[in-house]
Amino acid sequence: MIKGFKMKLYEGQEAEYERRHNLLWPEMKDMIHEHGGKNYSIFLDKETLTLFGYIEIENEELWAQSADTAINRKWWDYMADIMETNPDNSPVSIDLVPLFHLD
Repeated sequence: MIKGFKMKLYEGQEAEYERRHNLLWPEMKDMIHEHGGKNYSIFLDKETLTLFGYIEIENEELWAQSADTAINRKWWDYMADIMETNPDNSPVSIDLVPLFHLD
């Protein structure tokens, strides 16, 4: 299953966002894989500071459980100062509707 979603950076935080992801914690990588995530990419629209995420997941239920892990909550707290977040520090994330796919 493929998921696409968008998030939003605060102005001037592009380099910091990239730096933090280039140093992604091993525990975070393990959690993503343990919850069925692979081929995860995030792209930036420089004009709007919109982030576009793409991830392949095994199933929606397993992936949804990743939000409640301690390492994921720690990551959200770590990223909250550079992007739009909800009151619990989860990123404001809007699922995108798939319209076309070609293997």
